[in-house]
Amino acid sequence: MSEKYVLAIDQGTTSTRCILFDRRATVVSVVRGEHPQSYPRPGWVEHDAARIWRDVQRLITQALREAGIGPEQVAALGIANQRETVVLWDRVTGAPVAPAISWQDTRTESLLTGLDSDLIRERTGLTPATYFSATKIQWLLADRGLRERAERGEVLFGTMDSWLIWNLTGGRHLTDVTNASRTMLMNLSTLDWDPALLEMFGIPRAMLPEIRPSAAIHGTAGAVLPGVPIAAAIGDQQAALFGQTCFAPGEAKCTYGTGGFLLMNTGSTPVRSSHGLITTVGYRIGSEPVTYALEGSIATAGSLVQWMRDGLGLISTASEIETLAGTVRDNGGCYIVPAFSGLFAPHWRSEARGVIVGLTSYITKGHLARAVLEATAWQTRDVVDAMNADSGLALTALSVDGGMTADNLLMQYVADVLGVPVDRPMVAETVSLGAAYAAGLAVGYWSDLRDLRGNRHRAGRWVPAMDEQRRAAESVNWRRAVECAVFFSRPGSRPGV
Repeated sequence: MSEKYVLAIDQGTTSTRCILFDRRATVVSVVRGEHPQSYPRPGWVEHDAARIWRDVQRLITQALREAGIGPEQVAALGIANQRETVVLWDRVTGAPVAPAISWQDTRTESLLTGLDSDLIRERTGLTPATYFSATKIQWLLADRGLRERAERGEVLFGTMDSWLIWNLTGGRHLTDVTNASRTMLMNLSTLDWDPALLEMFGIPRAMLPEIRPSAAIHGTAGAVLPGVPIAAAIGDQQAALFGQTCFAPGEAKCTYGTGGFLLMNTGSTPVRSSHGLITTVGYRIGSEPVTYALEGSIATAGSLVQWMRDGLGLISTASEIETLAGTVRDNGGCYIVPAFSGLFAPHWRSEARGVIVGLTSYITKGHLARAVLEATAWQTRDVVDAMNADSGLALTALSVDGGMTADNLLMQYVADVLGVPVDRPMVAETVSLGAAYAAGLAVGYWSDLRDLRGNRHRAGRWVPAMDEQRRAAESVNWRRAVECAVFFSRPGSRPGV
């Protein structure tokens, strides 16, 4: 009998990956394709959903070809995806009716005015923000004149998992609890669409997908992989939590990609935040009780490095940032607050704008490079401080993953500012691994959570080396820089305002 594998799709903000794993969670093949983002106006970020679907078809075929296997050797398919990004499509033609609006997009800021924030927090665990899906759907329905068609169920909504499942299965309209929990429309207690919130945002239930567990058989991927079950759908950051095997309350991970996303498992009871974090669904395996999490989201992490490369031309490849930052001993008193899409957790100031403070003639591009890396570390510290306060637990170690963890200087600085060890697993692509794990559990490829923990191996550890006095002084300077980013957004603080 031929050996079988689990295939994971990681549909991300700037690229899509397809990775095949074996029973030991070893990567058998990995393929990746970038897709462009469109910025038609300031604050607008769009994707071509049809292009992404074409990429997925091509990459699945390529991943199997590189592994030298056929569809019959794929035990299951798991999907992880960028979470809050909104796709609307025609039920009959299957074609998108508008560009997909990215989670980074801030065009709907005016729609937040007058919302019942207390009701939204109580029902969803979320702080009202442009980040989440509800106002993006609301905006598209009004801007494109789609409300009547949506009420008749002729226009459908989905996050990227729904969009891919629809296309792979030939028309099944589904999502999972983790993605639904990011829309600002799902009730955390009932795990269903909330009638009061649908009315608040004017969103017809007829356009919404069915909400299902993260690990469950959602259909067959017949469009590309005949006979292969789609056995998991899970938001990318929850997938990373699962891939890092953070199965016990108090265990936490941070994924460093385009943004930074720190999640802590809080068990079967949702922990309500009073320090600027959000309460979300961590995962749900079949009919088992749902596992909740606290989350702090950082809007700009790896994308700040991309800006240094593409916007300023100070580096030619993203990996050069570490080398350039290593040419200086410190940041020279320079701090960068990358509020390109406002400030996310724990500040939630969508109107904030990015600033560089502490500039003198002493500052070189090396200092700027170091300030870029340090900005990611200090944003992590802001979230961890809030998470410790909300959970009543003191973080003792942080598991990390994502492309930026290849930067040893950054990982050391994260350990320094947090004052706890930072651990990187052998398999850095934990988003894909989490989707694979969930799919494999659903079909019995892996037996239980202990089976998954047995696959975990640590590839690197960084321990704090910064003394407490310096850590405290740098923390004060960072907070002052954040205050400048918020101050710049106030009326009269910018030219022409």
